[in-house]
Amino acid sequence: MSKIEMKVPSPGESISEVIIANWLVKDGDYVTKDQVIAEVDSDKATLELAAEMSGAITIVAQAGDTVAVGGVACLIDTSATAPAGAPAPAPTAAPAAKAEAAPAPVPNPMPAASNHPAAGHPSPVAAKIMAENHVQASQVVGSGPGGRITKNDVLAALSGGISTDAIPQRGGTRNERREKMTNLRKKISERLVSVKNTTAMLTTFNEVNMQPVMDLRAKYKDAFSKHHEVNLGFMSFFTKAVCEALKEFPAVNARIEGEEIVYNDFADISIAVSAPKGLVVPIIRNADLMSLAQIEQAVVDLATKARENKLAIDEMTGGTFTITNGGVFGSMMSTPIINAPQSAILGMHNIVERPVAINGQVEIRPMMYVALSYDHRIIDGRESVGFLVRVKQLLEDPARLLLGV
Repeated sequence: MSKIEMKVPSPGESISEVIIANWLVKDGDYVTKDQVIAEVDSDKATLELAAEMSGAITIVAQAGDTVAVGGVACLIDTSATAPAGAPAPAPTAAPAAKAEAAPAPVPNPMPAASNHPAAGHPSPVAAKIMAENHVQASQVVGSGPGGRITKNDVLAALSGGISTDAIPQRGGTRNERREKMTNLRKKISERLVSVKNTTAMLTTFNEVNMQPVMDLRAKYKDAFSKHHEVNLGFMSFFTKAVCEALKEFPAVNARIEGEEIVYNDFADISIAVSAPKGLVVPIIRNADLMSLAQIEQAVVDLATKARENKLAIDEMTGGTFTITNGGVFGSMMSTPIINAPQSAILGMHNIVERPVAINGQVEIRPMMYVALSYDHRIIDGRESVGFLVRVKQLLEDPARLLLGV
């Protein structure tokens, strides 16, 4: 018997431990090299753990255990052989149900669905996502062995627009359920409290007439989508406007380190994205040098990775300024919290048709409230208000974004 130790790799600099979130295989299962066997939570993201070799697995650290980087997660017996007739799982594919003992092989390679007790049964990761989004098993078509529902099946169903309104009735019970906080959630909590306690945070507000941007999108969205193979959304306009305003108000793009102020001559824009395990903030590097199409593609790529828990640590490390869009959830106004060590964050909100005065006449316009939370230690009121006014000007006259005026 030859067993190797599978140790927890380092997810990134400054991370010393992780939590085993889920085992995607069972103790004693036969796994293949590069097969995803577990998910682990670090301070910054959920990562996948892949088998280093093929063999029978012995689980050492149980789900929910905290394991130091370099600690042993499991053992793999490389001398073990795959069960006869069992299909080998594809690398990085969704976990298969444990192979069952079977009689001599039969000519038909596709047994009847009734022979698979896993049909319609979700994997642990899929079950968690389904519970969080109130999705029923009957609403998802499983692609795993015997119809087993995988994580990708649930994500595909959600992206397809299935209804999640069928929340099960509680029946008047008063049950409580306790779950251990993940490393990611604990880190978010610590960072938010730290920001409130260590910064002089203020928020300034303004409103933007979104009609010019909406007219521009309506006129060019089909041609834009056909030419660039990506949709033209609001985020690219806001990102471009922010990048232009940061050039005029560099303190908004700076940060405090000790007794020094660090100014940046580039704009790495963090985009707040809601992921299955919590809010993550991936970064669009050098957004100031990108076109609208490049920004839109970057947003799509990062949002997809966030939903699938595939963001790498370096994709969330750094950033000079953050944009968060509470409008997608229906928020009309909020005071976003600074994403430390940055010094400011812009909050977008939903667009509501409201009566406004234009050239002495009351007209209906699609209006959006915008909020800038900033650290008053480094950014003065003149700079914060001026920055937000400049963003407003650029969005209400988007030709300025192209002409640089």
